[in-house]
Amino acid sequence: MQTAMGPPAAVFARLIVLKKRSDFLAAAKARRQGTTGLHLQARRRDADEVDHDHWRVGFTCSKKVGNAVARNRAKRRLREIARMELTVHGKPGWDYVLVGRKDLTASLPLDQLRHELRHALTKVHT
Repeated sequence: MQTAMGPPAAVFARLIVLKKRSDFLAAAKARRQGTTGLHLQARRRDADEVDHDHWRVGFTCSKKVGNAVARNRAKRRLREIARMELTVHGKPGWDYVLVGRKDLTASLPLDQLRHELRHALTKVHT
């Protein structure tokens, strides 16, 4: 879409978010990769499960991360790096859960978190 002011408007990918507890538990039993700023859990969905054309993502931060304000800030940052990195590096038919880390997810630079997520994704997919 070309605007009268110049280049096309930015288009954001809509995340397909995990909501069921059973999906989170299944991802917790599958592959895991920890980094300084976040913890990634990933699993390939079975053939009998739905929607193999897309990846899905979930976010979680325990009370160890801090109060509600700190947890929400950490989850906002996790959502942002997921939007930026999973659209490029996520694989269809996979579920990903990003877990926030105490004091680090909310305070590390966004570029470092993006790099750590890319690194964790390559480790999980190999």
